[in-house]
Amino acid sequence: MPHDVSLITTIAAALGFGLVFGFIAVRLKLPALVGYLAAGILIGPATPGFVADSAIAGQLAEIGVMLMMFGVGLHFSLDDLWEVRKVALPGAILQIAAATGMGMALAHFWGWSLGGGLVFGLALSVASTVVLLRALEERGTLDSFNGRIAVGWLVVEDLVTVLVLVLLPALAGALGGNAGDAAHGHGAAEGGVLKALAVTLGQVALFVGFMLLVGRKLFPWILWQVARTKSRELFTLCVIAAAVGIAYAATVLFGISFALGAFFAGMVLRESELSHRAAHESLPLRDAFAVLFFVSVGMLFEPMILVEQPLRVLAVVAIVLFGKSIAAFALVVLLRYPASTALMVSASLAQIGEFSFILAALGISLGLLPHEGQSLILAGAILSIALNPLMFLLAGPLERMLRQNKALAAQYARTADPLAELPMSTAQSKLEGQVVLVGYGRVGRNIAEALAAQGIHYVVAEQNRELVDQLRQDGIAAVAGNAGEPAVLIQAHIHKARMLVVATPDTFHVRAMIETARALNPDIKIAVRTHSEEEAALLRSERAGVIFIGEQELAKSMAAHVAKEIS
Repeated sequence: MPHDVSLITTIAAALGFGLVFGFIAVRLKLPALVGYLAAGILIGPATPGFVADSAIAGQLAEIGVMLMMFGVGLHFSLDDLWEVRKVALPGAILQIAAATGMGMALAHFWGWSLGGGLVFGLALSVASTVVLLRALEERGTLDSFNGRIAVGWLVVEDLVTVLVLVLLPALAGALGGNAGDAAHGHGAAEGGVLKALAVTLGQVALFVGFMLLVGRKLFPWILWQVARTKSRELFTLCVIAAAVGIAYAATVLFGISFALGAFFAGMVLRESELSHRAAHESLPLRDAFAVLFFVSVGMLFEPMILVEQPLRVLAVVAIVLFGKSIAAFALVVLLRYPASTALMVSASLAQIGEFSFILAALGISLGLLPHEGQSLILAGAILSIALNPLMFLLAGPLERMLRQNKALAAQYARTADPLAELPMSTAQSKLEGQVVLVGYGRVGRNIAEALAAQGIHYVVAEQNRELVDQLRQDGIAAVAGNAGEPAVLIQAHIHKARMLVVATPDTFHVRAMIETARALNPDIKIAVRTHSEEEAALLRSERAGVIFIGEQELAKSMAAHVAKEIS
């Protein structure tokens, strides 16, 4: 042909084979992304037949990462990130240290250098936010408190990885790599490392400051101006241009990764009242490029590593699936959060992704990581991504086992936790005939304000410990913990309550809450919030009480208002 069509060929092959193998995976009761990974292996250089352009596929995957992280930001405000800082910040840093130590120990056993072990361990310690986003969206838990902790945890991991990517060249010489590639030829010197760290922190601070002071006002305003044109095409174009443009500018001007730049772009656009429309308009393109991301990952995989080094692959997968998960579980519990939160974070971290590939490529270019290490990292990534849904499925039975085992339940009850019990000073008059309100998010807060305006006493059960502490300072009775655990509802005096109101979007534990409430208070009335008709039908079959579905209740309220105005 007279012109190069490698871009079109790559996109057509990736989407076409992704569709076929994704369909097969779903029919086999597997996640669709397993099919996308298989499609990538088929059109990759390691298998015979057609080979797509891996360089172009990598760039398309980068766009996919941008759009996916932009979608995360649209659902995750700066306030959400700040709320989970006390668990996400120390937890992520300590978990990275633990997983890196496991990887370094394994690499030392194999006879690798110190530098190679460090890069290898770091690559195994960083999970994929893109994979996590897909998992949380599929389960409808992205907006739950546990979902916000998981996303915040991985955002901290991403920030730490950005620092690592800057510091590695400066430390390459000292770690046995190519000293000539180190910063200014003196990377091993303490001054070079400190300078690199200062520059990176300064760039991150400048970018975050710009987004908070300027972007938080400017970009939502631009979105409004475009929306006023009433052109759907221009609005969609504005959203995509903001996602990709801000991500690119963050990398070029501030040295921030594309992924983090897009994430902050989504967070500032979330300040606009048009954020829901922006998320809806960009969803088809985000889904399409997410397929390209998983296909490109599959293209990097060399299947022969499974035959040549099966035990090493198993060791890598064990660290990613179990080593990191156990470390994260222990850390979250030590930070005095419920076992349900610890299980959610553990399942979220049981995979590795895009930043692991970047670290591996940098390690090879600096002469630190052997090529075998990159193959093992890719094998671990593909297998862990494919098995990650299984880890989420295991979280439910494990949590039920913890609740049913009295010895284990006693260990996780944390009776010494002051926020897990109501203060002794709480007036008894507020603990008889009260409403037990589960969840204090946007919906729960509005319900609480309405109850307070009518003089109705209530007790809040909320997983966010910082929020519970603030509520107590405001004189509101509140207890910290997952209301799916009987101890939390007992502390909220459910046996004397008049009504249980479940206002949290996390419906995973609703049936456990209802079962506990009715066991302790057979006459209690119950009102439950849910997002889907399927969940509502299941709850009705179990006589859960009054069910409120978000969109339906909004429609009813608006219809009632219209009828009142025109009557």
